[in-house]
Amino acid sequence: MAQEPENLCNFTNKAMHIQLDSLPEVPSLVEAPCLSAQLDDSFLSAARNHISKHCTVASRPPILIEELIERPGGILVRWCKVDDEFVAHDYRLQCRKNVASHFEDVYVGSESEFIVLHIDPNIDYQFRVCGRGDGRHEWSPWSVSQLGKTTLVPHEWCSGFEGYSLSSRRNIALRNDSVSHEVLYSKAATYSSGQTLTFRVESVGQLDKRDSIGVCVEPQFGYESLQRDKAVCISTSGAVFVNGKEMTNQLPPITPGSTITFDMEVVSLGTSNNNEGPIHKRRVTIGSNNREVVFDWMLEQTCDSLYFGCSFIHSGWKVLVF
Repeated sequence: MAQEPENLCNFTNKAMHIQLDSLPEVPSLVEAPCLSAQLDDSFLSAARNHISKHCTVASRPPILIEELIERPGGILVRWCKVDDEFVAHDYRLQCRKNVASHFEDVYVGSESEFIVLHIDPNIDYQFRVCGRGDGRHEWSPWSVSQLGKTTLVPHEWCSGFEGYSLSSRRNIALRNDSVSHEVLYSKAATYSSGQTLTFRVESVGQLDKRDSIGVCVEPQFGYESLQRDKAVCISTSGAVFVNGKEMTNQLPPITPGSTITFDMEVVSLGTSNNNEGPIHKRRVTIGSNNREVVFDWMLEQTCDSLYFGCSFIHSGWKVLVF
């Protein structure tokens, strides 16, 4: 989080993409602080030896933050290497809420992007990243820090469902031992076309063919699965259902740590076979365990945003949504 780069902001389908590719402006000498001291030659010689042995001088950090993309209740941070001679084995991403607080680690690993969750909407956050080579203990210099924020409210599960226990932020749902088998829905219709809706399965229970994770036009109470009309979903066995009908193509079964993503875009507006009204066609992509299924979802009503939901017959299933 350090300089103000030239920001290229594209607001498309409620998603904000910020391209960050510049370095800070070098201040003039009159703006820079200056320290002056009289040092003898022996000290200068020793200092040069220590600096040449333990330090390196670079025109810029070897890693820079490339992009900040707002997500509901989070920010996707992407970074890249700008020094071809620097071979990074691990990256370290830090974040702080404002300049008065301390930076904290939010990710350490080999990936070059990470979604930082628990971000309050319309609040500036500062990010910086560094790296280290294989087998080395010291980290590289920090990147130029960048400011980012999200304007999208976080996704939340609806409280009050007997069969599920929720986290304090209501973004994690745990299927409990209740005999109630109803579908757990989102608090509001917060998923819009053009966004990526992500579910991460933290733990699993016994599989049942009625289990489901997906999106729908509106909540319909009294059902024990999203395998119904006006909904698309994936079962825990990997079967994909569109308006209650199972597709031929399947995805891998859901396992602990599985990430399921829903991407959607409005394709066209057509006419129903009986000419009773328009048909709204959405192109849907469901991804899971490095596999994808793409299909068109036909709806006889328009809706700017959708609800999400899940249903599990047996206890032990724990799902994070973001």
